[in-house]
Amino acid sequence: MPDIEPEYLVPWHPGEWTVEDFFELPEDSGSRVELVDGTLLVSPAPAARHQRILRRLQLGLHGAIGSDAELLPGVNVRMGDRRVLIPDLVIVTCPDENVVYFSATDVLLAVEIESPSTKVQDRILKRELYTEAKIPYYLLVNAAPRPVEATLYELTEGGYREITRSTDGKLSLTRPVAATVDLGG
Repeated sequence: MPDIEPEYLVPWHPGEWTVEDFFELPEDSGSRVELVDGTLLVSPAPAARHQRILRRLQLGLHGAIGSDAELLPGVNVRMGDRRVLIPDLVIVTCPDENVVYFSATDVLLAVEIESPSTKVQDRILKRELYTEAKIPYYLLVNAAPRPVEATLYELTEGGYREITRSTDGKLSLTRPVAATVDLGG
């Protein structure tokens, strides 16, 4: 085994992390670092299949976005004083803003593409956090099966409820935007 210099994704930090501490972290760690209730969640950089699905979603949704919204991959979404998540893709309702983070109230749709290392977080934890933040729509994409499966949820008083599901790798949406996305193999 080669000698490995002790490089850390994040510096040592006593106690809980704050949002201010979080935004002092370097941007180029090669990993996705998120903040949940004073604890950092670190995920590896996405694999190629994940990135291909992300690109297909971006291309499929781009033309459906009006001038009152913007489609952005991998941005910081601040959810109160103790949480910052980085969805794989969002539609925000404040286009062309040059900010370090968007408030959860600016997010119309949050998209998560499951990876083996993030499956539980995406299906359970992030879904619950997006519910608490009152993000109107949540799209969960399962990249493992072929064809790719995607489920769109809409926020109701009781939490998210499924409103549409992909068929044979194709996702047809009527809301929050009207679009059909070929998610590929």
